[in-house]
This record gives sequence, structure tokens and C-alpha cells, in this order.
Amino acid sequence: MPEWIQHVTSTVWLLNRAVAGGIAGPSQSPLLLSLSLSPSPSLSLSLSHLLLISLSTFIHFCVWTSRANMGLFILLMLLCFQWTAAPAADEITWTYTGLVGQSEWSAYFPDCRGTSQSPIDVVTTLTKYDPSLIPLTPLGYSQHGNKPFTLYNNGHTAVIELPEWMGLGGLPWLFTAVQMHLHWGSGGPSHGGSEHTINGLSADAELHVVHYNSELYPNMSAAMTQKDGLAVLGILIVTGEETNLAFNSILNYLSRIRHADQKVPIPAFDVQSLLPKDLGRYYRYNGSLTTPPCYQSVIWTVFHERVQISKAQLLKMETILYSSKADNPDRMLLQDNYRATQPLNHRVVFASFSAEAWKELSSGEVTAIVIGVMCGCVGLAVIIRFIVKTIRFFRLLHRETVVVNSSTSSWDVLPSNRPAPMPRMKEPEKAKEKKQDMALNSTSEAEKKEEPSSPLQTEP
Repeated sequence: MPEWIQHVTSTVWLLNRAVAGGIAGPSQSPLLLSLSLSPSPSLSLSLSHLLLISLSTFIHFCVWTSRANMGLFILLMLLCFQWTAAPAADEITWTYTGLVGQSEWSAYFPDCRGTSQSPIDVVTTLTKYDPSLIPLTPLGYSQHGNKPFTLYNNGHTAVIELPEWMGLGGLPWLFTAVQMHLHWGSGGPSHGGSEHTINGLSADAELHVVHYNSELYPNMSAAMTQKDGLAVLGILIVTGEETNLAFNSILNYLSRIRHADQKVPIPAFDVQSLLPKDLGRYYRYNGSLTTPPCYQSVIWTVFHERVQISKAQLLKMETILYSSKADNPDRMLLQDNYRATQPLNHRVVFASFSAEAWKELSSGEVTAIVIGVMCGCVGLAVIIRFIVKTIRFFRLLHRETVVVNSSTSSWDVLPSNRPAPMPRMKEPEKAKEKKQDMALNSTSEAEKKEEPSSPLQTEP
């Protein structure tokens, strides 16, 4: 073998040894651009170090070899870099921040710069009402059986694997459930955490239930690259005072998967209890996976009704998991694992309900309004009854005052311009007066009878 080929071979071996020899770890490919992605500085090798190795080897070779072989050496070096970088898009370790954060995803995953990306901001005034959107029908969500679920930490979120008998109806095809996972923020309530937003307002967390089109494709891997391959439910989560017992079926076991790649079986539970009660009001649009490789293959359903958990439950979600492995001394909390909203571009967001009719009110707000109206009606009835009773009271009081004043011959309560009636006489005096009148009347009648006979007696 010529000496220059041996030197090139040694250079290639040196580069791959530097990349794969305990730097990226056995689970990583010998990838030049992934060397600085390790969470631990002690396990990372910067790009500048590799360039120095290559440059020193190249200078040494230039001194040693002739110009005729230099071009071939450069070609072999380029092929070497191309060979080592080939599996980058498939095995690169992406993150939400840092060198391969979400702002850099499109450089390594071409679909992440597509025009139908997720999540989005749902502007309710721009949605289009579609009466053909019927309520979704969870299939087998409550029939979890006795087989335990699997909960694991993949370094990006907490994932719950779902049994294959769970599915989703109400779509053009039958979709089979695969898994569900959570997205959250940091800093507690009102600090963001959901991926989708409504009118620019984010929730505290978001639950995704992932399904694949089992009518057209044999499995998740085959479906995830197809335009109609996946269907994902988006449930926005807000915080309140009450504890959501359904979410404890997940949160109570997070302490057993604190580090990346840890997996644990958990008791099966009713998955439908995690969903909103109102499955008939939602937003529908075509989008993508919200994580690399960002395939634009998702039929998104984002429910209008929010689900509530307690502040303590949100705090557990935000502070208990790590994105690093257990053997990594530099622990990194798994927080803010949500992607920023993406441009809507040419897409239309459909609504299964009329936004104008509901005025963007949640079920809690509608309940509060109904209770308020009922309380208002009751209060109005009480006020009317009070007014009527008050009027009756004053009328009765006025009548009693008139009677009392009449019996005491006191008319001070009467207006000054009203003539005072004659005072009533006591009953015995009236009887006596009546008798006197009758006596006088009888006397006068007797006198009238005697008057004609008087002249006859005096006449001679």
C-alpha cells in the first residue's frame, strides 16, 4: 500500500476515534456536528478541536507528500466528512434550547421549515365554522383492562404508551391510539407551557394523545410520514384550586422516571377521564408533529374546553423530571418543553361550533353566567315582593291612622285644605236624641190635629 494512502487511513481513523471514542457515547453516531450536544462538558468535543486535528494532519501530509497526491487527499477527506455526517438527521440529539434548539431544527430536519407546521395560535375570529364536524368518539378509552401502561422519560417529555385497542372515531378514518405525552413550562401558573394558544393566550400545560391511521397504514412508522397518517388530540391544561384525581394516575409515578431513558409500568386507568367533558367543541386544522422530525402529517383537534389541575400538580410536573441521564453528574431539569407557535400561512382553522354564538365562553364561564342569571332573577323577585309588602303595609297603616283619628276627633293627619267631617257621636247620645226627635214629632202631629176643632168649640 502506498505510504500516502496509509497516512490518509490513519487520518480517517483519528477523526472517527475522536468522534466515537467515548465522546458521543454508544447510542450516538460518529457525527461531527453532534459532538457538542452532550449535556456534560466533560463528554463533549467542540468543532474547533476536530478542525485542529484535521488541519495539523493535513499540514503534516502536505509537507510529506507531493502536489500530485494532494488533490486526491482533499477528496478523500471530504468523503470522510460526508460519510461521518450522513446519519445526522436521523440520530441527532435535538433540544428545545441550545445548539440544536428549536430555532435550529430546520437546519437538521428539513420538514421543520415547512409551511404547515404546528403548534399555532388559534385566532377565534378567523376560524371558519364547519357544521360537518361532529363530536369525537373515544373508543376503548375507558376500557383499560388489567394490563399496566408503560410510563417513560425520553429526555423530552413523559410518555404513556397506550394499548392498541384504544382508538378514535368521528374522523374520516379509524385511528388507533399509540401514546400520550405532556408539555409544560416553568415558573408555575400563568407562565406559559402549552404549545397551542387561543387568541395569543397560552395555558399552563398541554396533553397530546397521538393516534395513527390504522385503516390505511400498518403501523405508526409507516403512517407518520403520510399527509393523512396521524391524528392528535390537544387538551389545554389550566390551574385552579381543586386537584384533578385523573391526572394523579400519571403524576404520582413521575418520581420513578426522573432521568432520561427510565421506564416503569404503572396501573392502567381511564384515559377518557383526562379529556374535557365537552368533546363537541373543538378546532380542527392540518399541521405537523411539534417535535423533530416535524412531519406534516397530523390532523389536529384542539379542544375549546380547558382541563383543570391544581397548582401542586403543575409544580410536580415542572420540577420532578430531568432531561439528562442518571449517570450524568450535570443534571438538567426538564422544563419549557414546548415549541413556539408557527405561522398559519395558507391554512384555515375550522371550528365545530359558532364562535359568535358562544362568544368564546368556556363551560365554566357559561355555568357562571347561568348561575348569575338565576341569582339575578331570584334577587329581583325578592325585591319586588319587598316593594309590594311595603306598599301594603303603608296602606294598612294609613287606614288604621284614619280610624284612630276619627275616634279621637283628631284630624291633624288630614291635609289642611280638606274639610273636616262632623265628629261621630257616641251611640247612647244618638239613641237619646232620636227618641227626643220622635217625641217632638208626635207632639207636633197632635197639635196639628187639634187646631181645626178649636174654632168650632168657641163658636156661639
